[in-house]
Amino acid sequence: MRLLLIAFEGPEATQGAGFAQSFGMPFDVLCVEGKGPRDTGAERVFEAGLAHGETADGLAKALAGAANGYSHLAAVSSMRSKDVLPRVAAHLGAAMVTDAISASSPTVFQRPLVAGSVIATVETLCSPVVVTFRPPGFPKPEARGQSPVEPMPLDVQSKAARVSANERGGGGRPDLTQAKIVVTGGRPLKDAQTFESVIGGLADALGGAVGATRAAVDSGIAPNEAQVGQTGKIVAPDLYIAAGVSGSTQHMAGIKDSKIIVAINKDPDAPIFETADLGIVADLFEAIPAIRRLIGK
Repeated sequence: MRLLLIAFEGPEATQGAGFAQSFGMPFDVLCVEGKGPRDTGAERVFEAGLAHGETADGLAKALAGAANGYSHLAAVSSMRSKDVLPRVAAHLGAAMVTDAISASSPTVFQRPLVAGSVIATVETLCSPVVVTFRPPGFPKPEARGQSPVEPMPLDVQSKAARVSANERGGGGRPDLTQAKIVVTGGRPLKDAQTFESVIGGLADALGGAVGATRAAVDSGIAPNEAQVGQTGKIVAPDLYIAAGVSGSTQHMAGIKDSKIIVAINKDPDAPIFETADLGIVADLFEAIPAIRRLIGK
């Protein structure tokens, strides 16, 4: 058995190394964009050197072509991996497991259903196996020597074309899925400028990352890459601050592994208060400036 860990962005290679190491099987890392770590114990680190924004259909076909000789292909759960990897599985005629949170063996996985209220155990009966997984459910990776780096050109051919791509703010902020502090805003932020000023301002003051609810993303208030939740990015920071977030089951499924959850909401009956470790019943437009004054920023 052999595993290919696919990292769509460099930081995902570090996140996924714990998953790869937990099986004890040899593994390689393929960095689709950017560069990955060299000390995860991978036998080889491949770098495709692709630009951001390759379409899912072309990228999936190219990755399927690189899968020869591997019994497992895996990637960190994200909107992008959930778009690309099922297509890879279809090309390979492979078993597909999404959002694995633990594994009993290389073929038996546990994954959440119904926004995390049910944990299902699934067994794959064919090879290869394609998996997306949530890093918090697996051990933190150990540093293991230095891996040789090799280029791996991917021939991405697609019938689709991306006509535009916009990312707003946060260029110097930590990666959302690895940040120790995450500040998330919801629909009450009203517009993109207000979101960046209030939520982005607090995140920058704390040295954290910016998250957003699906409602905020769908309303155009926040960028797509900031979405946190079952259909967005799964996070597990030391401190998670949710401002103007009601606490839908889909959102809570994406933050349940956070060590401390702080909720700021003017509705005392907001569902998020049932889960939060600390709750502030206040208007976020008053609470956040007060917090910033207290920390001197």
